[in-house]
Amino acid sequence: MSSLHNIKHRINNVATTRKIMKAMDMVSAAKLHKARARLDGARPIFTEIKNVIDDLKYCEEVRDNVYVAQREVKNTAYIVITSDKGLCGSYNKNISEAVLAHMKGKNEKILVVGIKGSEFFRRRDKNVIRRITDISETQMYEGTGRMAERIRHMYLSGEVDEVYVAYTRFETTLKYAPCVEKILPISDDGEDSGIRYRGMKYEPDANTFINELIPLYLHMYFFAAHSESVACEHAARMVNMESADKNATEIIDDLTLMYNRKRQAVITQEINEIVSGANILK
Repeated sequence: MSSLHNIKHRINNVATTRKIMKAMDMVSAAKLHKARARLDGARPIFTEIKNVIDDLKYCEEVRDNVYVAQREVKNTAYIVITSDKGLCGSYNKNISEAVLAHMKGKNEKILVVGIKGSEFFRRRDKNVIRRITDISETQMYEGTGRMAERIRHMYLSGEVDEVYVAYTRFETTLKYAPCVEKILPISDDGEDSGIRYRGMKYEPDANTFINELIPLYLHMYFFAAHSESVACEHAARMVNMESADKNATEIIDDLTLMYNRKRQAVITQEINEIVSGANILK
């Protein structure tokens, strides 16, 4: 049985850990607030650009455009957005496993944002051609712009024939879903987006317009996806820290009860010894 000293030591250790978890919870809550504000700003812009793309891909003029025409798929690029840090529950595991299931039978080239995703795919001997860890939250717009330009050049040069982006979509603080979405080529994939070609006129022509729009489209796609993922990461970490704080409180309560019972037993034993000694002296 543990001594009173050992139990007291364990209580102090758990209490210290609980303070750390509480601090991390508060930091994650503050970061989540900023991430949601950024996400609320990015979503409307991206939605409008995507609506234009969804309209353009049904236009006959762009059927043979390099960004629209289907190719024989030899290499597939996956841009996977994960985190650099842990302690966020199943956030990294869910998106990584969703990508792993999606890429079966494909000759993949993976660009991973975040250390956790890179470690996941390297352990499984997947072809990670680049690990991107230089996109901080303060420079997310510039970082995603560089990523979009790199992917565009890979696609135009024929290094890859189709491109998927994998991220975690934020719905609520307690609900987020991993998504793997095809972004290139942008041809009709058979899904009804709700927007069919409306006969709009583009100047000077539809091909020139889509060629100019695609860099912005890719940039905003990555920016929006990264914003979604970062919000999910902070939400997952906050919920995880709240759960850890609750568990630590329960452990402290159990240890305190054990400590009090053992202390009471020690006191009772000492009283019995005193009474027994007094009876002997009578």
